[in-house]
Amino acid sequence: MKKTVLIVEDDDDIRELVSHSLSREGYRVKVAATGVEALDSVKSSSPDLIILDLMLPDIDGLEVCQRLKTSISTQSIPIVMLTAKTEDTDIVVGLELGADDYVTKPFSPRVLIARIKAVLRRKAKEAEGKEEPVVVNDLVIDPLKYEARIGQRLVELTRSEFEILRFLASRRGLVFTRYQIVEAVHGEEYMVTDRAVDVQISGLRKKLGTYGKYVETVRGVGYRFKG
Repeated sequence: MKKTVLIVEDDDDIRELVSHSLSREGYRVKVAATGVEALDSVKSSSPDLIILDLMLPDIDGLEVCQRLKTSISTQSIPIVMLTAKTEDTDIVVGLELGADDYVTKPFSPRVLIARIKAVLRRKAKEAEGKEEPVVVNDLVIDPLKYEARIGQRLVELTRSEFEILRFLASRRGLVFTRYQIVEAVHGEEYMVTDRAVDVQISGLRKKLGTYGKYVETVRGVGYRFKG
């Protein structure tokens, strides 16, 4: 069955390029030129994935992402950000809001399609529900519910923070470089700076409270979950 991809992009040429590339790969394509159009389109029929430009003429793409990810009916729809912005803060904000991946302009349609396929594969694996919870004392990381709890307290984590925690905690004692963490969490060809990884780790530690000390920095190498 064909997957449906919603392209949210105000530039006619880019929208046509992405639409043509996806159609050739067998995807069903829907388009929107503004944030309002995108939200209306998702409300009428949920796509399997959204390609979201951050620089839109009406509603900022980050706001569109936030609205979708905070709504129970749309929060599970994967989002790939498409943007000309390359600053760490823009990338981190998008990921913190729940975006699954990003591609910066100018981009190769082949790379964009590879990212889309990787995100959809990852979502399919999550849907299979084969992973068991990771338990570290009172900390329970449940991949099926996509949540982490310390005792009865739910730890509010972004998708990236949860994936980093699950990856490290399930491999306690092993040290991983930032590149290895990014590849494990987001897949191959995912480009993010060391600083962005450090920011996510810092946020994760704060939210874990006393358990934040378990996410240990190994100077000159990367990170590990001790315990």
